[in-house]
Amino acid sequence: MNDRPATPTGTSSRAVAPTAQIFIADADSIATIRQALGGIGLQDAEFVSGNIATATAMLTQKSSPRLLIVDISGLDDPVAKVNELADVCEPNTGVIVVGDRNDIVLYRDLKYAGVVEYFFKPLVGNLVTRACNTVLSGGVTEHQSARTGKLIFVLGVRGGVGATTIAVNTAWYLAETRQRWVMLVDLDLQAGDAALQFDVSPSHALREAIEHPDRVDKLFLERAVIQVEHRIDLLASLEPLTDTIAIDETAITALLEKLLNRYRFIFVDLPPTIAMRMMQILNLPSTCVLVSDATLASARDVARWRVAIGPNTSDRTTLHILNRNAMPGSLPGPEFTRAAGRAPDITIPYERDIGAANTLGVKGGQQNATLRHGLAPLVRHLSGEQVEAPRSVLRRLFG
Repeated sequence: MNDRPATPTGTSSRAVAPTAQIFIADADSIATIRQALGGIGLQDAEFVSGNIATATAMLTQKSSPRLLIVDISGLDDPVAKVNELADVCEPNTGVIVVGDRNDIVLYRDLKYAGVVEYFFKPLVGNLVTRACNTVLSGGVTEHQSARTGKLIFVLGVRGGVGATTIAVNTAWYLAETRQRWVMLVDLDLQAGDAALQFDVSPSHALREAIEHPDRVDKLFLERAVIQVEHRIDLLASLEPLTDTIAIDETAITALLEKLLNRYRFIFVDLPPTIAMRMMQILNLPSTCVLVSDATLASARDVARWRVAIGPNTSDRTTLHILNRNAMPGSLPGPEFTRAAGRAPDITIPYERDIGAANTLGVKGGQQNATLRHGLAPLVRHLSGEQVEAPRSVLRRLFG
């Protein structure tokens, strides 16, 4: 077991995390945890002098361990700090929290936030041992279900409306700016260009995962995914046009379930021709982003897809992004809304520079202010940010 000061630094490659990381400063707790981990034979543990804030800062730059122990002693709002930590951790990390308050309300709030266990000081060795062993033996999967990833389908209602550009740029922003763990799955196995926009080479792994779902395990995923950047991975294939590829809905569902335990956000770039054969998947807990341009045909198809998907539920939401609004040949806003049945949730205006930037890939798209501004409401929705309504002049004057 190693001790070192908390000096998080960025890395260009994704280093393998230790099995356990402990962010605690007081010597008595460290000794108890060290003895507990030694009792279950774990030697691959890293002790860092600090607390939950130290852990959050370090894990924005590094991969997450299987077991994470953090200290919340002396913090005014520890639950908020736990939620901040959860945002940067991989969903399958088991988190044990220690603190200085014997408070049943705090205990319940922490458990609701997805913490495996909370112990107040002084720590009891056999209880710590039991909790650590539960995490490392895989016994917290059901307990942590509230901390699995978010599933986002991006569905262009017609070809060529910019759905892949929206999926790629939103995924990139969440990973690189918001420091979330992100996976993008391009289900257009013969003509998808997510890999092209990310400037990486596709592989045959996605096809293998679909055709042989029994082979998909942790080791397969570690070898199969294409690492785009430190926090964003890709599953994409570019199969011969002459091949016949049967995409099985059950296999896709099984793959997504495994990914939801490894990533905070899973984007699925879903061509409409494939989506038509996978309607059950669209009813999974998720956000379905319908992308259209402002043509009459797109307006018609937006309305049809809303009917096919059905109304929003407590765990499933459909959003409509009107892309390239006011492009030559587009319907005026009121006419489009009338044809689509309702106004779009998000509008991205037409701009020639967006198309030019996309020829440079995702990095070019991120440099375009119109695209970034247009996608901001989607990012806020997916990350759960609360947007404060602007205050009136009187409220600004008198509070």
